[in-house]
Formats: sequence, C-alpha cells, structure tokens
Amino acid sequence: MQKLTPAGENIISDISRRYNLSFDSAVRMLVSVNQGGGSMAQFSCPELGSGQWMRGGMTMVGDMFNHGLKNTVNNLCGELANALASTQMFPPAAQGQSGGNNWWPGDLGSPSSSGSQNNIRYAFFPQTQRLVVERDGQVTVFNTLNHQISGVSQQQGGNTSLTFSSQFGTISTLGLPLISGPGLLPVSSNNFAEPPVSHFQQSPPPPVQQNHLPSQGASDVMGLLEKLGQLRDSGILTDNEFVAKKTELLNRL
Repeated sequence: MQKLTPAGENIISDISRRYNLSFDSAVRMLVSVNQGGGSMAQFSCPELGSGQWMRGGMTMVGDMFNHGLKNTVNNLCGELANALASTQMFPPAAQGQSGGNNWWPGDLGSPSSSGSQNNIRYAFFPQTQRLVVERDGQVTVFNTLNHQISGVSQQQGGNTSLTFSSQFGTISTLGLPLISGPGLLPVSSNNFAEPPVSHFQQSPPPPVQQNHLPSQGASDVMGLLEKLGQLRDSGILTDNEFVAKKTELLNRL
C-alpha cells in the first residue's frame, strides 16, 4: 500500500471514518485523485466500484442510477483533492532516488499533486511553496507564494503559459516569481507559408513610416511590472523578490 506522511495518515483516517470506508480504499482513491492532477480521477475499489470523477464535471460510477453513490464519490474526491493541495500527503523521495516520474529537482521531495497537458507537465509542492513545470525537457521552478493550488490548466492558442486555481482566483504562472529555468514565455510559431517566387524584377516597395510606439513585448513587461508592484505593496512579495523579478523583466526589453 502507498505510504503516507503522518499528517496524511491522520487525514485519510478521518476521511475513511466519515465516509464509512476502509483505510485502504481511501488511500486508493487518494492515489487516483493524485494521478489525475487533483482535478480528475479514474478509480476502482471494492467499496465504491469503478468509475470516473472530474472536479466541477460529471461523476460516473458502475451503478449509473445510484445518485447517492455519485454524490459520495464527488464529495470524497473533492476532499482528497483539497488535502493534496494543502498538505504533504506522501513522504518525500529518498535522496539520490531517481525514476521516470521524478523529473523535478530532488530536494523538493514529493509533490502533493501533479499532471500533464500536451507538451507540458507540472508538480506542486505546498510545503516549499514551489510549482515546477517542464516544457520540452526544460524545467522551470516558480515561487507560489501563499497560493494554495487546486487545479492547473494550459492556455489555448499560442500562449503556452499555465493558469492555476487558488484561494485568490485564477492566476497565471507569468505572474509568479521565477526561481530557476527558462520560464514559460510564448513560443514563436513558424507555421507561415513562404511567399511565391516571382520571375520578374520588381522595384522595392516604398518604406513604411514607422510610429515610435513601444513594442508589444515592452507593453507586456510594463504590465507585469505593475502587477509586481501591487504584489509587493500587498505584502505578498518581499523587497528582495520584487527587485530580482523587476531586474529579470527589464532585461527582456
């Protein structure tokens, strides 16, 4: 059976008692929710049967007309997801231990929740206030400050940043202090057709009068600087964190 931290054992013992489940079944459900990144689960256990759960979505159980069972599974998985987001449920990995799933820095231990979307995967470590994201083999570490992350989703379109749900609402990783790594700036698209080749010599087009306006990148950086100032004024960022992030953003101009 999956090992738990002492705090995790206490939480699972309480949940198994309140939901009239065996300790082993409650742990199975915890592992299923954790494997689903805290927002979904595919489960199978003797006392609840098999099914699927999605936060804010449809809950499916083997006895499809048993609405009481559906409600129990939905409430149970919601509690387990909240526990994963706020508590170190699983013990940290041993020093020097490696494995296919441990792609994050080893000194962070084990995440409370993890998942993947498209070419990005993430892991949240509430005990150290870190969110680790890997994109195309490059690992980035963010400071989550006092956010309690309960779900992560990828932006659509060309923006490859992540947003996450916390007690303060929906937050973008672009607004978090960067600890290490390349960050999650949008990736340039090369999906453009080449212009047709002309066999006739043509005069070059007249120069276009350029307006002296700041580039879009500069506008984005200025907006982020304003947000950083608000985080510092509200006490979320320290002066040292503000100065470090400000210097990093100004280097992008």
